Formats: sequence, C-alpha cells, structure tokens
Amino acid sequence: MTQQTNQPIQPKERIIALDFLRGFALLGILLMNIQSFAMPFSAYFNPTAFGDLTGINLGVWTFSHVFADSKFMTIFSILYGAGIILITQKAEEKGTRPGRLHYSRTFWLLVIGLFHAYVLWYGDILVLYAVTAFIIFLFRKLSSRWLLIWGTITLIIGSLLTLGLGASYGFFPPEAQAEFVTAWSPSAAEIAKEVDAFQGGWLQQMEVRATKSLDTQTSGFFFWGFWRAGGLMLLGMGLFKMGVLTAQRSKVFYRNMLLIGFATGFPLIIVGLVTSFNSGWSLEYARFAGSLFNYWGSIGVSLGYISAIMLIAQSGRGQALVDRFAAVGRMALSNYLLQTVLSILVFYGFGLGLFGQVERIGQLLVVLGIWAIQLIVSPIWLRHYRFGPVEWLWRSLTYGKAQPMALKAS
Repeated sequence: MTQQTNQPIQPKERIIALDFLRGFALLGILLMNIQSFAMPFSAYFNPTAFGDLTGINLGVWTFSHVFADSKFMTIFSILYGAGIILITQKAEEKGTRPGRLHYSRTFWLLVIGLFHAYVLWYGDILVLYAVTAFIIFLFRKLSSRWLLIWGTITLIIGSLLTLGLGASYGFFPPEAQAEFVTAWSPSAAEIAKEVDAFQGGWLQQMEVRATKSLDTQTSGFFFWGFWRAGGLMLLGMGLFKMGVLTAQRSKVFYRNMLLIGFATGFPLIIVGLVTSFNSGWSLEYARFAGSLFNYWGSIGVSLGYISAIMLIAQSGRGQALVDRFAAVGRMALSNYLLQTVLSILVFYGFGLGLFGQVERIGQLLVVLGIWAIQLIVSPIWLRHYRFGPVEWLWRSLTYGKAQPMALKAS
C-alpha cells in the first residue's frame, strides 16, 4: 500500500449524527458545569453545602440532577471512545500509522487540558480523557461484544471502589476524615475563603484552582475518573462498531434502547435522590453508596438520549436545528473552552465578579445565554472555516504543520 500523508478528517467525511450528538452533549454539560463556575466546589456534589435549595432553586437543581448530572459527561466519554475508532480507521485506510496519530493527538489534548485546568478552571475534563485514552487505545481491536463486556467490568470496578471507600471511611485517620468533611460540607469560614478567592484576581484564585485540579488528576483519577471515563470509552468503541452512534440501526432498535434506558435509568436516579435527601445529604451515605444510583442510572438515561438523537437524525426533520447542533459539535473543543471563558468572565473577579452571588435559577439564565451564542456563532464560523479555532490548533500540533483553515470559495 502506498504511504499517504496523514491528514485530519475533512468536513465532507464527517458523520452528521455524531456531530449532532456531540453538539447536544456539549450544550447539555453546561447545565452541570455552571454550578462549578458560579458556586463553591462542594455545592456541585452536595446541594446543601451552599446556596438556597428551596422553591424554584430546588426545582432547577432537581431538574439538573435528574436530567443532566453525569448524563452528558457519559455521552462525551462514549463519543471519545467512538472517536478513537473512527480516527484510527481513517488512518489505516490512508496507509498511515494509527498509533503514532493517536498518541500525538492525545498528547496535545493533554497539554490543552493542563492549560485549561491550571490557567482557567479546575473542572477540566480534558486531562482525564487524554490520560485515559493513552490506555484505552490498546483495546481498540477487540470485537464490539468484548468492548461492551470490558467497559461494563471497568465501570463495576469504579463503583466497587466507591463502595469500598464508603465502607472503610470510619476507619480512616482523623485527618483523612477531616479532608472528606471539608470537601463535602465546608465550614462557613472555608466557604468564605473560596468565595473571596474567586471574587479576586487570577493570582488570588491560583491556589484553589491548582489544588483542586491536582486532586482531580490524582486521587480523583485513580478512585473514580479512570474507571468511569475508561469504561464509557470502551462502551463507545463497541457501540460505534455496532453502528449505534451513526444512526445505522433500525428505528425499532433505537426505540427499544430509549425505552429500556429511560425505564431503568430514571427510577434509579430518583431512588438515589430520595434516599440522599432522607439521609440529610450525609457524607457517609450520599457521598458513597448514595451516589451510585446516579452513577448507573445516568448510563441508562444517556443511552436513551443517544437513541432519541439517532431517531431525529434518521427522520430528516428539523434539519435546520440539527445542523446548528451539529455545528456546535464540530467545534466541540472550541465551544467547551468558550463556555469556560464566558462563564469565568461572568463569575470570577477579573470579570463581573458574581461568584457565590447567583442562585441556581440565575445560573440557568446564564446557561441559556451561552447556548444562544454557541448555536448562532458556530454555524456562521463554519461557513468560512474548516475547523473551530482550537480544533485547528490541535490538528496543526498533531500533524506537525499548520492545517488549511479557510474554506475555498465555491
């Protein structure tokens, strides 16, 4: 086979259903991330740790938890696994070395993620994806059946680690228990310190941002992140090989997957929600065993969302809206970072400085505003350029040379 120049996937080679799904997930993930931009760290996991949780704010939080929490991260992880297969298959078809391409691409994603985590926002997911993808790539040649099996096993290991931590918590040294308590339900003084930091300047925020990023990338990675993201990436590889993520299965298949996913996922999530409230959101229950209802329930709901998106893609209806979501998805990395930039300009001290001052209903309005910007700007950008700006940078670094950016005039 003749060796060909390694090139990124071109616009005409893209799969619209994947882009549509990616855009849907990218917009949806902001429903949860906005809490980390606007409120102290603990409020993301423990809604009683900070802010009003009554009336409309309780309604917004409950809606976000049931319909968004972990669902869009799940879809993103599934799509990342699918992307590994798609890109390496394209490389093999062109006679290039998929391993070199994958590891170059993943290394530069890691660099971008580290910049994002330590310079902008501690809630970064890119570092987790990059480090996990270094390992998950080795499984890409397994059959779809074995990918689904190993993905499920990996997810089970993650949930067993959570249960193990919960069961052993009472035996931890006092200082270790104190760290868990501080992260889950910080004191008023600790809350005030974090609010003061993020209402201050960039350097003032650095200690909090760097500490939380490092925790996420070390203990968070080993006890939760790798098993969750890795298991879902393996599922994504398997689902892609089965044609599930490219709208190639029958309508009956997608309807059944939607019904089964929702019928199993939503009840689990609601049971976890009720039992966590009944426990008073106690660290000993809600942080460990209580969290596993959404851990597993979110996978069922996410599969239901995927099915709904594939059915819409197959129907051919609402194409104008589908194209807007797909444009957001084609620029997912740029739009993910843009969400961070816009959010920190609203909430951090070097912007409007509203950190800790906006309740959940107000946060929802910010989300709607950012959605509107991305749904409007993304299609306009792609009328003139092949890639989003950060996608262009990522590809140029991956392939070792500047990629053509502007679309040729027809």
